[in-house]
Amino acid sequence: MTIPPFEDRAPADDRITAYDERHFVTYLRILDAAQEGADWTDVAALVFGLDAAAEPERAQQVHDSHLARARWMTEHGYKHLLDKSREG
Repeated sequence: MTIPPFEDRAPADDRITAYDERHFVTYLRILDAAQEGADWTDVAALVFGLDAAAEPERAQQVHDSHLARARWMTEHGYKHLLDKSREG
């Protein structure tokens, strides 16, 4: 599976960004992995193609920031999607 280009840190905006829209599937994959108790190093490798042994700080930063953003989407971001769909 191809992942869109990603930043080392996911957005922290209080609204959904174009980056978020490109990464909906990425966020779902990370959430599924977290729910199943997958090791973050495996998730970094499978989802982002990062080697946690070679770049441990970067791999963890990418994983953690995207997981936090994915969780934000489930708690707050979805409301913005609903508002958008109502607008037309």
